[in-house]
Amino acid sequence: MSNVAVANRYANALFQVAREKGILIQAIEELQAIKDVVQSTPSFSKFLENPKFTKDQKRAFIQSSFQGSVSSEVLNTLQILVDRKRTDILVPMIKKFVALSYEAQNIAEATVFSAKALTEEEKTQIAQVFAVKVGKAKLLINNVVNADLLGGLKIRIGDRIFDGSVKSQLDRLERQLVTGTR
Repeated sequence: MSNVAVANRYANALFQVAREKGILIQAIEELQAIKDVVQSTPSFSKFLENPKFTKDQKRAFIQSSFQGSVSSEVLNTLQILVDRKRTDILVPMIKKFVALSYEAQNIAEATVFSAKALTEEEKTQIAQVFAVKVGKAKLLINNVVNADLLGGLKIRIGDRIFDGSVKSQLDRLERQLVTGTR
């Protein structure tokens, strides 16, 4: 079985437990924090995947690192991944869990590319307008500054792209002028 399929199974199991216990939002926050730790500290993953250390040493490390800062459900999932030597799927499992949780709550993530950083008010307005367009209750905005856009916005929500950037408008105009169409 591929690592993606295994990660999906663990994510589904944790999702069901978190939903039953009513801790979806808490679990998302905890898992996002763990993902940040894993991605910003390569030695963390190297330790967990190193065969020189025993399962007990790895479990103790997980316990001391996260106990008190994450729920028992999340901590138990981490311990199971250590026991089954599946720590390599931690980040894909977290991504799948977050996707399942957002889907259950009718939430979507949007990446908004803009020429300058957006204010919180602008992010809120974009979230309100585009949530309706994609049929979601809420949009979580991640702003990426890209000076090449010159102005306007380019918004990616899932596999949909809304491009209202000045750069794309100038590119379209250039194509029309080159081909001679209006």
